[in-house]
Amino acid sequence: MPLSNRLPCTAVALALALGGCAAVGPEFRPPAAPAGPAGAGYAMVGDPAAPGARLDPEARSAGPWWEAFGDPDLDRVVRQALAESPSVAEAGATLARYQAEVRAARGAQAPEVTANGSAQRERINTQAFGFNFPTPTITLYSIGAGVSYDLDLFGGKRRATEAAQARADQAARQADAAFLALSGNVALQAMRVAGLRARIAAVEAVIADDRRTIDMVRKAEALGGQAPSAITGGRAQLAEDEALLPPLQRELDMARHQLALLVGKSPAEWSPPDFDMARLTAPAEIPLSLPSTLVRRRPDILAAEAELHAATAEIGVAVAAQYPDIRLSATLTQSTMKPEQLFNYSSSGWNLLSGVTSPVFDGGRLKAERRAAEATARVSLARYQQTVLRAFVQVSDALAALGSDQQRIAALGRAGDAATARVRDAEAAYRLGGGALIQVVDAQRQLSRARQALAEAQAQRFADLVELYAATATDWRKG
Repeated sequence: MPLSNRLPCTAVALALALGGCAAVGPEFRPPAAPAGPAGAGYAMVGDPAAPGARLDPEARSAGPWWEAFGDPDLDRVVRQALAESPSVAEAGATLARYQAEVRAARGAQAPEVTANGSAQRERINTQAFGFNFPTPTITLYSIGAGVSYDLDLFGGKRRATEAAQARADQAARQADAAFLALSGNVALQAMRVAGLRARIAAVEAVIADDRRTIDMVRKAEALGGQAPSAITGGRAQLAEDEALLPPLQRELDMARHQLALLVGKSPAEWSPPDFDMARLTAPAEIPLSLPSTLVRRRPDILAAEAELHAATAEIGVAVAAQYPDIRLSATLTQSTMKPEQLFNYSSSGWNLLSGVTSPVFDGGRLKAERRAAEATARVSLARYQQTVLRAFVQVSDALAALGSDQQRIAALGRAGDAATARVRDAEAAYRLGGGALIQVVDAQRQLSRARQALAEAQAQRFADLVELYAATATDWRKG
């Protein structure tokens, strides 16, 4: 075989042989699941038990969790937010960007083929070569192609591709986290709207009682059983209770505006439904994934793991830069002064080239870049560990809050019953002339506070259920 034919074959064989070399740098392995006693949960000793919560190794990953509350309006608004919110569009665009960077990194590993063509008019200066000839003017036509390939001897490009893929995985997990956060925030605002409407309804009920008391005083006054000044206390109580409504209405308006923002609309073009706690149902049972399973499901933990993977791969990129690099290239060019002869064999020329570059002296730059990459990986590991710990604390907080919510709701229910009975007794005593108006007013104040506190506690329980979902990323529905 002629030497000219053997050279390309030799180059290809060498490329294939060297391309199979292992990439330098550490191999990434996901951090081990948290150690702990078998069946260990999230609660700290002394935390109140959350009703219905139990560890379940088969608890499923995140799904349409908000359906567990049984409110079609909530389902519709969450789905609208996931479809139209700018935050979701931002997460999707970020993911698309990193996916494109992965394709670019993979493309850098493949042979690079280029094509060129030119037509140039040139006047040749024969005097410059020592000839006393007339200076001719020529037209030169040229077309050609070239191919080059980096052998990636120590795997720097492969590690760069690995890092780019890990960054894309991180962006995908962050997109999942954005979906989870958005659905949770929408549900939290919906619970806030429902709770505020319940508190407003409680105040309005108290105001109705105040007016009923004033009417009762008027009747007593008309019968001569009460002085005209007695109605002043009832009117003062009515004004005091009416003053509670504007702040609550302001909070409700702000919560509704925030819902519009989450959905991706302005308050002028979209209004949320009138969420009502009476239409919401709380899951009777809440299966929780084990801590060792949570770290493999929660999006922010998976994003932190992908970030650690990318940082580990970047160490390999920095290490490979300290070693020699071999690049093969070949070009074929057809040049002639007559276009009709452009594809003749006599117009062709070619070359094969192999080149080696190796760092000799760089002022310590490459070693410093490697140390920086190693430090970045340590930062990512610490960030991953902190993310896991934060996730466990959030689950513990939500479980403890649910336990406290249950205790508070039960106590406030008893307080409300007692306050209602006291109002009934005070009103009856007042009608019969055995009680004072101040006793009726005081009893109604206590009832007003109990009703508002109960509505607030019930709304907080629904909000804490949402927080628990966001912390565990677990689908509570069984099917």
